[in-house]
Amino acid sequence: MTDNEISVLLEQSPDKGRRALFDEYCNYVYAIAAGKLRSCGSREDIEECVSDVFADVYRFLEDNDTNGNIKPVIGVIAKRRAIDSFRRLSVRYGRSVSIDDDDFREPQSDERIDVYAENRDRNRIIMRKISELGEPDSTIIIQQYFYNRTAKEIAKTVSLTAGNVQKRSSRAREKLRSLLLEAGISY
Repeated sequence: MTDNEISVLLEQSPDKGRRALFDEYCNYVYAIAAGKLRSCGSREDIEECVSDVFADVYRFLEDNDTNGNIKPVIGVIAKRRAIDSFRRLSVRYGRSVSIDDDDFREPQSDERIDVYAENRDRNRIIMRKISELGEPDSTIIIQQYFYNRTAKEIAKTVSLTAGNVQKRSSRAREKLRSLLLEAGISY
């Protein structure tokens, strides 16, 4: 569903429009929240952040016109809410480190920047190849290997059965393996 279709649906039937908006952008918002909160929050914290993002989005859309460009608005709200949650969780769990602390680790001078750059480039290629799998295969692979979700949990997200998710995951892994070999990446 396009942003314009969602905008029209929000005007005609707000409840159906909100549901369509959530269905369309839930994975996008979850990925943003998980990216910011994985180092300091639990799955529940991430899901709470996602809920807060959609509440903020719904309030924003009631008062503002996006001219059919909803995704950028959602992205900005999700990033800001995730950063706020990160700060709140870091303080709650005492994960912040002061430079004045004795335990503060200064950067090592022998860190291999070339290895870091190579890994970053490899990861970028892997993510591009995963996106080439198409939906729902790319979502299944990301949820399974980046967020450690079970087939049953993923099935709810992509509206498939758990068995279907397992089968698609197996086929997607084979396809991904060949795409990565073509790109010169092998393990």
